[in-house]
Amino acid sequence: MNTILIIDDDDALRKSFEKILLEDGFLVTGAASGESGIEIIRNEIPDLVILDLRLPGMNGMDTFKKIYEIEPKLPVIIMTAYGTTETAIEAIKIGAFDYILKPFDVPDMLDTISKALAAGRLMKSPIALDAKPDTAKSDAIIGRCHAMQEVYKSIGKAAPTDATLLIRGESGTGKELVARAVYQHSKRSHKPFLVINCVAIPANLLESELFGYEKGSFTGAVHRRIGKIEQANGGTVLLDEIGDMPIDLQAKLLRLLQEKSIERLGGRDTIPIDVRIIAATNRNLETAIEQGTFREDLYYRLKVVTIWLPPLNEREGDIPLLTEYFQSSYSARNDVPNPGIADDAQKLLNRYSWPGNVRELANVIRKTMIFNRGIKVSREDIQKALHEKLNKEKSVPENDQTLQDWVRKMLIQHSEENVFDNCIDYLSSILVSEALVLTEGNRSQAAKLLSLSRPTLHAKIEKYKLAFETSVKKDRN
Repeated sequence: MNTILIIDDDDALRKSFEKILLEDGFLVTGAASGESGIEIIRNEIPDLVILDLRLPGMNGMDTFKKIYEIEPKLPVIIMTAYGTTETAIEAIKIGAFDYILKPFDVPDMLDTISKALAAGRLMKSPIALDAKPDTAKSDAIIGRCHAMQEVYKSIGKAAPTDATLLIRGESGTGKELVARAVYQHSKRSHKPFLVINCVAIPANLLESELFGYEKGSFTGAVHRRIGKIEQANGGTVLLDEIGDMPIDLQAKLLRLLQEKSIERLGGRDTIPIDVRIIAATNRNLETAIEQGTFREDLYYRLKVVTIWLPPLNEREGDIPLLTEYFQSSYSARNDVPNPGIADDAQKLLNRYSWPGNVRELANVIRKTMIFNRGIKVSREDIQKALHEKLNKEKSVPENDQTLQDWVRKMLIQHSEENVFDNCIDYLSSILVSEALVLTEGNRSQAAKLLSLSRPTLHAKIEKYKLAFETSVKKDRN
């Protein structure tokens, strides 16, 4: 449960705010002055501080500077009246997370609190590299294969520098963990670390989110607002899903990388910025350049150092390590017994292709742990977890036309009357073959997996002339 310290001399506002936060599940402490707030922090550092700038005795700015000396990674949200907005902006420039104008909108404040707590966790949670699964007490990058050893080496080489970094890999391979590891081993580790997802923020809002805006720059801009890039000055920014950044916004990012400066939306002043950019993407940027959706000059600016993360199906021997880590981690965080996993269940995990990579494996393990309190995870548990996922994803994704292209090709090239039956038989043979592989030849389990009767399965095996040994050989190749 997160603890929040509110430092404000307005007793009525502080107590009403405390009530709101308590109802939202936070532990809340209040202080009526900067001095008493500092004393509380010295005894026990909270997860977040909400600080009013106008305080008796030690003012808000001096209080913030003292907090920053004690714990620079402690997120602080400034509360300010309109007359002190510039002071609040100055506080952010030296490390405060954000500022909220009084009177504030409660949903907006709760949203800012959620973002601040998430940023605090990212900055303070250490990333263990190549840790043993049973000893990793925090977030960790687990893996012993050759490709992961190269990743560890790259992190070690890149972290101490200020070089721009591009992290590439399929969705779910752990790109954000690598970015956090680089940050935590860098000389900027005492400064802010912010994550901006270029897909999660609507395109029309992304520019103001990144670079801020001036008062009057658009309808609703009633005051100046600094952006995340300026907010992280001196620190590190991860631009996740950089391949989806709008092309017109890429020019402003290029200017930041080339000239170390930005302009707020609607502004004319050039603002010098000292920030390290880490970019991550699962997209093929080379193809995006050819299609005109990604700037070639920005591409070369970003890839000063590139770290490639391998897909899970290419990380030989790492799946058992990851399984053990996710089970141990879930057990520790939720105070439930670690049931372990049966050998045949682990074999099934090892054989699965994991299109969602490490994230998908983590979700499957979490799902089995929820329903297996103290009972060893069985093969049937894994099959059920995977079967539910496959049911949800049985339609062809919009961006994957492979199957549709094959069907179209068959229709064009084959004019015989039985083309429909031939296509259905071909797909059926693949389904039956893969079911045999997943169940290691157990026909009863394969029939259950396919929702077929055993006689129907036997008939299809005979019809398609399938053998389990053939299927295994195909799978291993």
